[in-house]
This record gives sequence, structure tokens and C-alpha cells, in this order.
Amino acid sequence: MTHIIALSTQSDSAVETLLDAAFGPDRFKRTAYAIRRGMKSLPHLSFAALDTHGTLSGLLQSWPVALSDPSGRETPLVMVGPVAVLPALQQGGIGKLLMQRLMAEAHKQQSDPLMMIGDPEYYGRFFGFSAAETGGWKAPGPVERHRLLAQSIDGRALPGTGILGPRKALSRVA
Repeated sequence: MTHIIALSTQSDSAVETLLDAAFGPDRFKRTAYAIRRGMKSLPHLSFAALDTHGTLSGLLQSWPVALSDPSGRETPLVMVGPVAVLPALQQGGIGKLLMQRLMAEAHKQQSDPLMMIGDPEYYGRFFGFSAAETGGWKAPGPVERHRLLAQSIDGRALPGTGILGPRKALSRVA
């Protein structure tokens, strides 16, 4: 049986080891890393999946990002991902459990709109994500347009244009 708990209960090294196993060492080159550069994950929307022995088998991180319009005004968003599962356990429903927990918490907390880079068929079918409103969004790196997904949790309209990046108000001082 899989238990979903706060990701903050896990060591940084365990998280990094799982991410390396799931995505490889080149994962830092992905556009998602540029979008959330300098940000700390949101502990209230980041989760760990533990197996019956208490071993970290999957994780989901969420990040404070924003869509900035040409004048620099930011619309706060929550970037979902990575959703990572140990390769030997993929296709076993762990990622789905993590997403279900995220969606329940996001609705409970009436979070900012969610966005992600992911498979539209899967995340649309099971979790309501869509690329319908992200056609005018830009990212700081390559992204397949149909994989740039979003959804409003509280019914707020999503902006039609802008560039994705870290929330300036929350960026860490270097």
C-alpha cells in the first residue's frame, strides 16, 4: 500500500536521488527548471509517496511561478511537477495517487491556478488540465505547445498572453 505524505518529511538527498532515477542527470536542462529557477517548492502542495516499508517511491513538487504580461504585471500560478516515480514502479498508479492528493489540496485551499508541462491526454482526462487557454503563453525555453497545460481552481479566468517565470515577489536573493 502506498502512503502519501508531505514531501518536506523526506531528505533533500532522497528527493534528488529519486528525480535522477526518474529523469536522469540532464533534467536540469528542461524548460520547467527555467520557469521555476530560484524558487522553493510549495510545501503545502508537494507530496511524497512511500511504500509499505517507508521507502520513497514517488514524489510531486509544486512551485510558485507567474505569468508576466508585457508591462511586468504578474498573475500568480502554481507549477505542478515534476511528478516522479521510481522507474521500476512506473505505471503502477503512484503518480495518479500523488496527483489526486494535489488536486484535493488545491481545491481545499482554493489555490492559484495550476499549470504544468505534461501529457494533455492523461492530465486532461483525469485531472481537468487543458491547453485551451495557454496558446498565448511563452516559456523561457522550448516547449511543445499542446503540452503547456493549465486549469483554474477557483474559476478565475486565466490570462491569454504572457511569459512564464518565477514569481518575482518570492524569488530568493542570490
